[in-house]
Amino acid sequence: MSAPDLGRAVAVLRHGAEGAVDRVALGYDARLLRRKRLETVAGASVLVDLPETVSLDAGDALELDDGRRIAVEAAPEPLLRIEGDLPRLAWHIGNRHTPCAVHPDHLLIRDDHVLARMLQGLGARLSPVTGPFTPEGGAYGHGRTMGHDHGPVQGHAHDHDHGHDHDHGHDHHHHHPPHDHPHPHSHD
Repeated sequence: MSAPDLGRAVAVLRHGAEGAVDRVALGYDARLLRRKRLETVAGASVLVDLPETVSLDAGDALELDDGRRIAVEAAPEPLLRIEGDLPRLAWHIGNRHTPCAVHPDHLLIRDDHVLARMLQGLGARLSPVTGPFTPEGGAYGHGRTMGHDHGPVQGHAHDHDHGHDHDHGHDHHHHHPPHDHPHPHSHD
């Protein structure tokens, strides 16, 4: 027996989950999408077919072509709870272009062994946790902070252990997990 097909999701309703007929639970990476077939929590199928790539937040809804709504939830995923000198630790996390959820007494990032090692070296207390990841959005309102490729894309390859704040002077941003690079670099 095949899963029921709910049709196409053609729009996003910000904070529109109330009255939804079903829901999808998506991790942080999966909440950045344009066209993809998803399975709902109830086991139905829905084709997301949006005009452009969007970053979905928990509480948003996908609007089907018949007007029904599918609520968006943040699925639990492996995270690191960070405690310590939060302003200093947040600065170092931001300098690595890493999405981060900021709470009054701790920070949350996705589990990453390279960042864990760096943060421990800075005196952070780390605890592995599992939960929904809803990091801070971009500086200009709704959306996500996009890191950039860590590879030889368009001649832009480097690591982020600069020890200084920097601006790369470009806007081709993509998200990839941070990692160390063994080679030096220069900015064009």
